[in-house]
Amino acid sequence: MILKGRLVLEDRIVGGSVRIADGKITEISLPDIPARPGEEVLDFGGDYIMPGFVDLHTHGSGGSDFMDGTADDIIGAGSNHARHGTTTCLPTTLTCSDDDMFLFLKNLREVKARQDAGELTSCARMPGTHLEGPYFDMVEKGAQDPRYIRDPEPRHYNALLESADGLIKRWSVAPERPGAMKFIEDMVKQGIVVSAAHTAATYDIMSEAYDRGLNLLTHFYSGMSTITRRGGFRVLGAVESGYLIDGMNLELICDGSHLPPELLEMIFKLKDHRRIIACSDSMRGAGMPEGPSLLGPKNNGTPCIIEDGIAKMPDRTCFAGSVATGDRLARTLHRIVGLEMDEVSRILCLQPAALIGMDGEIGSIDSGKNADLVVCDDDIDIKKVFIGGNAVR
Repeated sequence: MILKGRLVLEDRIVGGSVRIADGKITEISLPDIPARPGEEVLDFGGDYIMPGFVDLHTHGSGGSDFMDGTADDIIGAGSNHARHGTTTCLPTTLTCSDDDMFLFLKNLREVKARQDAGELTSCARMPGTHLEGPYFDMVEKGAQDPRYIRDPEPRHYNALLESADGLIKRWSVAPERPGAMKFIEDMVKQGIVVSAAHTAATYDIMSEAYDRGLNLLTHFYSGMSTITRRGGFRVLGAVESGYLIDGMNLELICDGSHLPPELLEMIFKLKDHRRIIACSDSMRGAGMPEGPSLLGPKNNGTPCIIEDGIAKMPDRTCFAGSVATGDRLARTLHRIVGLEMDEVSRILCLQPAALIGMDGEIGSIDSGKNADLVVCDDDIDIKKVFIGGNAVR
């Protein structure tokens, strides 16, 4: 099969063609690839053909939460994400009981096995999980359940590692918790990306955590410390650390609401764009109509309402979560931040893939990579999504 259109490559946008065979990109030509006898050719004219979006932080979509309790719930959320252009995601947990965590890991192992066997071709790839918690700071806990927040202890996190059987790709932690520095070192040895989240850490703590291998700030600005006064002296927090530590990566919820346009503009002015990734941090309401919804798992979630493109608590005093999908993230980066589509692609596809060591398989249009592709117009309206060369929509 050949796809023709405006190819969004790593460093430019150019008219061209992509050949797909056996689930892989096998050839790229600028402008055209001659079709073989009987070969299907899809000509998308002036529409973009770009890599599938990679979301390293999502809790749900399409009415399902990844922790609702069954493999079907995980598949349902992943399938809805795929329809909106996200072809790879890390299902993300919340702080919860160990029983609920072990059940989630069991269900994800089942889904991953089915995907590895060639099933679930219309569902976003789920190479592993992002554990958001339970090692957080109570001051910055946000929506994390305080009943289960605790310090990282080897006996506890090693049990989760064993249950996950290699599926943990990323783990968010508050680096100021007792035992957190050893935890960071232990996870880095396992090849797990460690990020700071729901943290009241000072700059000194963040610097030490970075030196030990923590290299990402989870949902930048949300659930993290900023400048405070101690004894009259100003002390920098996690937010300032994100700017000052050159090698620290920043994860942005690019729904246009969690970070307003002016704040997004400031971040992109001050931070090396190569150190920024986009995420949805979406709850079950992503891709769903406005109205009543539920934040968190269905067995103990919190009622909320979706309106104005975001989930709010019923009294409307604060946000209850993001309802962004991949196409909305791209639209925010392109329209609000003003990035060209090749840079949008790097922030939404290649750089997240590289963080979890998958940029050799996904994240850009290159020969030999998986044929995970999104076709969209100038308004980022999705026309077609392919996962492994199979059309999702």
